[in-house]
Amino acid sequence: MKKKLTAISVIAALSLLTGCGAFNNNSGTADVSSEKSADTTAAEDTKDCCEDKAKDCCEDEPADCCGDSAEAVIGQPEKTDINIGYLNSTAHLLAFVAAEEGYFKEEGLKVTLTQFSSAAELVNGLESDKLDAAFIGSVPTLTFQSQGHDVSIFGGAMTNGHGYVIKSEFTDKDEAGVEILKGRNVASVKNSVQDAELQILLKDAGIEIGEGKDKVNIVYFDSQKDAYAALMNKSIDAASAYSPYTSLAKSQGYKVVYYCAHEEALKNQPCCRQVAKTSAIKDNPNTYTALERAFIKAYHFTQTDHEKTVKDVKKYIDIEEEFIDTEVYGGFSVSSPDPDKKGTLTLKDTIIELGYTDDYDIEPYYNTDIYKAALESIIAEGSDDIYDSLKEHFDDYE
Repeated sequence: MKKKLTAISVIAALSLLTGCGAFNNNSGTADVSSEKSADTTAAEDTKDCCEDKAKDCCEDEPADCCGDSAEAVIGQPEKTDINIGYLNSTAHLLAFVAAEEGYFKEEGLKVTLTQFSSAAELVNGLESDKLDAAFIGSVPTLTFQSQGHDVSIFGGAMTNGHGYVIKSEFTDKDEAGVEILKGRNVASVKNSVQDAELQILLKDAGIEIGEGKDKVNIVYFDSQKDAYAALMNKSIDAASAYSPYTSLAKSQGYKVVYYCAHEEALKNQPCCRQVAKTSAIKDNPNTYTALERAFIKAYHFTQTDHEKTVKDVKKYIDIEEEFIDTEVYGGFSVSSPDPDKKGTLTLKDTIIELGYTDDYDIEPYYNTDIYKAALESIIAEGSDDIYDSLKEHFDDYE
């Protein structure tokens, strides 16, 4: 029988995250103390020297500061003051880099980033027009859409990045596989990417969910933070983990059960998506194209300057830089703006089969035109191997 335990006190050093896949039906408010405006970052000091395209003036400015703005390429943004919500995870680094490196401002946008505690809060923010865009886990996004929430996916954020960790008394090696979870109590979060992936692997391995020495007993918590903290409880043996919880767990002596990136059944699993109110995208196409251009440029920056990317992320996710570096560049996840429609549709079919939600028509709620227009406009200005690889991936997975 599945249980739900009251979460114990959270380890102080680990009270930072709530999860890219977490789904919570309780409405809430933003953690306004985490609000950051792009204008309060280094981007604030960007000069207007590039009006005449003077080459020398850009030496100390954000990368590509003298490139064409979105307005010059795709038209003036209908709205320039933009509020973006995110969860406290390295998975959402595209927004952090775009802010710190001045790409939002370069595209004519004034962006404020605000950290929230759950996917439900983010959707509430979108529907109440307090947010213009949000980074939300793919599973809760699909669930919200199936329940009638009028929100659309228009880009990506991260692929893979999840797994489970277990107390070292049960294994002396990493990546022992889900078989090590037999007979164990495992903390997880319902309606999350982490939970869906575990259920997929258990099903493939022929392992039942429930109590017993040959089964895996899943104990559900309201958030990833609570699930991880439950490892301090003697009755909990293992817990779900996503970026950067896995690195934090290893530093505290826990062992990794599996990394989803290393499981064939979970290959290229879409984690977080860029989400906005459907009507907002239709009414403000230039604004969202400009926003997407900033995210695409941010991705390009992450591929060329690892050290500065880690420092940018640390301003929003306050953990050791080595953990950020491992999660971002260790091969366990990919933070890409590509909407990856094909992968998300596969995930949708999977969670319907698992009983997470009923089937529904996703087509009105999946917008790939914004990303396509943004990427094509950037490539038209001048491409390289990084932008070309994005184009190739989009053509294959749209």
